[in-house]
Amino acid sequence: MITQIGPLSVHTYGEADKQPVLFVHGFPFDHTMWKEQISVLKENFFCVAYDVRGLGKSIVREGQFTMEMYVDDLFNILDKLNLQKPYLCGLSMGGYIALRAVERDQNKFKGIILCDTRSDADNNEGKLKRANAIKSINENGVDIFVEGFVSGLFADDTKELNPDLYNSVMKRCKKSTPLGVKGALIAIMSRTDTTPSLSNISIPALVLCGSFDTLTPPVVMRAMAEKIKGSEFAVIPRAGHLAPLENPDCVNDLIIKFLK
Repeated sequence: MITQIGPLSVHTYGEADKQPVLFVHGFPFDHTMWKEQISVLKENFFCVAYDVRGLGKSIVREGQFTMEMYVDDLFNILDKLNLQKPYLCGLSMGGYIALRAVERDQNKFKGIILCDTRSDADNNEGKLKRANAIKSINENGVDIFVEGFVSGLFADDTKELNPDLYNSVMKRCKKSTPLGVKGALIAIMSRTDTTPSLSNISIPALVLCGSFDTLTPPVVMRAMAEKIKGSEFAVIPRAGHLAPLENPDCVNDLIIKFLK
């Protein structure tokens, strides 16, 4: 079922009286990046996935977004759908949103799943990369930016052995609105460092990282997981930055075990 909540396109799967799991996608993707997880979990859980403001089928509007606005959107979904203590699952940018949401009010959630993400904010080099990305989109359009950026998110094996997945994701990302993509880059650049609050997380946490992730490598994510008391950490073989898409069977097994 599809529900419009403010500017957001929100998709629900399964029965609403079951334990909810809320999925937050990465940049510059949409809710469909969680399709392999939802197809398995919807039998026993109420799965909610949405297109972050400005991406996918969500409305762009002014195109000037902040991380706080993204978290406000997430909390609005909880209220409008009356989601009681959902598990919160985010990848990359979705992980930034999830970490800040938990920092603001972890009592709203039963647990958190962090995939291929980090808790620290952009350093100067990172901010300059975001600024150059916005400049590239202004000068050359979204397609060229997507080809350069998204290609680096996959493991080489995925691109070679699963070209259909690679091409379909690339094609979908190229449909993104330039203003929405630039707005997301501004929001990512505006995020705060949530590292100091990791030790305050008291809800169950699962941290997953693709073995060939070069953006948030296993050594970085392991260090983050070690700051969350009692968290579980696992490396996903044969996967880059998009582990839930590249090796869904392994990711699904770990998520199901965690949720149970």
